[in-house]
Amino acid sequence: MFDYQIKENSLTDKTILVTGAGDGIGRQAALTYAELGATVILLGKTVKKLEAVYDEIVALGYPEPAIIPLDMKGATRQNYIDMATTISQQFGKLDGALLNASMLGELTPFTQIHEQIWNDVMQVNATAQFLMSQALIAPMLLAPNASLVFTSSSVGSKGRAYWGPYSVSKFATEGLMEVISDEYENSSLRCNAINPGATRTNMRASAFPAEDKNQLRTAKEIMPLYVYLMSNDSKDITGQVLKAQ
Repeated sequence: MFDYQIKENSLTDKTILVTGAGDGIGRQAALTYAELGATVILLGKTVKKLEAVYDEIVALGYPEPAIIPLDMKGATRQNYIDMATTISQQFGKLDGALLNASMLGELTPFTQIHEQIWNDVMQVNATAQFLMSQALIAPMLLAPNASLVFTSSSVGSKGRAYWGPYSVSKFATEGLMEVISDEYENSSLRCNAINPGATRTNMRASAFPAEDKNQLRTAKEIMPLYVYLMSNDSKDITGQVLKAQ
């Protein structure tokens, strides 16, 4: 496990966007960030799930979050620009963004990859990440120490049989992270990626249906790295792919 001691109130006064916030790792990250004092912007495609996370955060007495319903498969460049403008106007800055939402697609032999599945996975996991981060950089540069965090995978650094579209999309994610990190090396913006590892989520269950999920770490157990990269303790870390476990 990533060795980091989470400090109470370490994210106070920070505004952090979390994509895929309705479920799995995104939901847990949103709850954890809110618990540590952050105002969290919950982004996802299923409003009911986002509202449930919103209600949970408010019920616990944490800072009131905001909700942005957005389907990354259909969102346009203008949608992301408008979103970034709204964030700047409402919050004055964006201290952190966890780009966590991803689409698995199908696990199939390379010669049987369906073109539409390929296009959908690339749209959500690569193109949407590019468009969103491109728009978010402006409000992030208004923060004293901003952290842009992408989500990769073990198959994003070494290709794996049958994981075609997802694997290639995660290679693209790591490349995107490295380009941004290099361009903003001498600025207040740092950019890294997390490889969460095998975690007890619905996406993992659909990829490995026969696996005993009780052997896997929960999303809560891998939070130390997610907190570290959003806290000021990581302000000198950029261009890295870090493993949560």
